[in-house]
Amino acid sequence: MDARYPPIEPYDHGMLDVGDGNAVYWEVCGNPDGKPALVVHGGPGSGCGTGVRRFFDPARYRIVLFDQRGCGRSTPHASDPATDLRHNTTHHLVADMERLREHLGVRRWLLHGGSWGSTLILAYAQRHPERVSEIVINAVTSTRRSEIDWLYRGVGRFFPQQWDRFLAGAPGTPRDGDVVGAYARLMADPDPAVRERATVDWCAWEDAVVSGEAAVTNPYSDRPSAARTAMVRICSHYFAHGAWLEEGVLLRDAHRLAGIPGVLVHGRLDLSSPLDTAWQLHRAWPDSELIVVEQAGHFGTDETRGHVVRALDRFATAG
Repeated sequence: MDARYPPIEPYDHGMLDVGDGNAVYWEVCGNPDGKPALVVHGGPGSGCGTGVRRFFDPARYRIVLFDQRGCGRSTPHASDPATDLRHNTTHHLVADMERLREHLGVRRWLLHGGSWGSTLILAYAQRHPERVSEIVINAVTSTRRSEIDWLYRGVGRFFPQQWDRFLAGAPGTPRDGDVVGAYARLMADPDPAVRERATVDWCAWEDAVVSGEAAVTNPYSDRPSAARTAMVRICSHYFAHGAWLEEGVLLRDAHRLAGIPGVLVHGRLDLSSPLDTAWQLHRAWPDSELIVVEQAGHFGTDETRGHVVRALDRFATAG
């Protein structure tokens, strides 16, 4: 049973100049006088969707969503090969979130997101803990290089044929080589046919990893062309650089989250983001609660969504 609230539309939206020639799209839904909450989307490079609005009680929350640099409705769009990604890093996105908070006049807000969004949430909250009231994360990741290597190499043990195809899409890359970096270079190739082939091959691999989840079919390949291109270009750009984070820093510095209540919801069958990262974060963050959903994968199930909605309902009236 779907525990989410009925669909809602934004009552306000705009474009925020964040510097470096970038403008970030934002929107606000729900109650203008409600508890502020920021949705941090995954990807990186996927853009914010409409369904996540439904996790929040619109009578009690002021729900803020935004498209991170280069994707969604933000400009310039990374699907354009002329768009420079030099100023698109984790640290720039953290600064964008803080600028958006100031622009909207928010003192503190709850943070919600999953997958790459959880990495960005942790980076922001550890930089600005005084600005975060609570955190609700599903599909926990910290984008360590070890996690990136698992997603683009290690999990290939479950999908050997599909991983061989993924590797073949980056000709000349050895089996123990930097396949993510190779795709980042392909996405920077001046030939549009090379970029399109790399986009197709990357999305086919991503689809293979989540193919055991009954509720999803080709969630990456079936996206509109510009959205697919931007996602692959931004993903490969971020992951080739380890998200510009010192290895393990978000787990090591989880003590900076002390005093911030958190709920972590993670599927035991998540092949994209194995459960051990959520477990390690939970152990390092005493104010967190970890909920393991036994039959869920990366995209979750109705049970996953129910846990997220209940956590957000619980925090709706918290200080």
